[in-house]
Amino acid sequence: MKGMVQRILATNMDITPTILRIVLGCVIFADGAQKLFGVWGGHGPSWTVAAWQQWWNVPSFLTYTVICIESFGAVLLVLGLFTRIWAFSIGLIMLVAVYLVHLRWGFYMNWYMQPQIGEGFEYHLLVLAMVIVLILTGGGRWSLDRFFIKRNQTT
Repeated sequence: MKGMVQRILATNMDITPTILRIVLGCVIFADGAQKLFGVWGGHGPSWTVAAWQQWWNVPSFLTYTVICIESFGAVLLVLGLFTRIWAFSIGLIMLVAVYLVHLRWGFYMNWYMQPQIGEGFEYHLLVLAMVIVLILTGGGRWSLDRFFIKRNQTT
């Protein structure tokens, strides 16, 4: 078990994954805060659960899981704690969102704000690229993953 945790936490001194995880975590946290706190145009958890149940038949426990990943998981991603796990979780959310909602609208976002047209999946593709880099590299230079790996190696 210890070896698996070390592989999950392993990273290097590169600054690139640090930048990616902080930006990705902040952007995803904003989405999660809409669902968790009802801020920035969001409606809060009860509305989100009811809407997702009605629109896509998503069970409430899965909606709450998404809300937790997008809020608490995003904060932990910014801190770089279990970077690969949170990146993978966010990637999974993006894949499901593309499948359930965005694929039918095509590639592009709705730049012209036409109400009858939804958003395409270009944003999700960018997030997935960031997720793949973080899964491959880990949290980077200033991550708690690196701190715990370094600390474990000195003891």
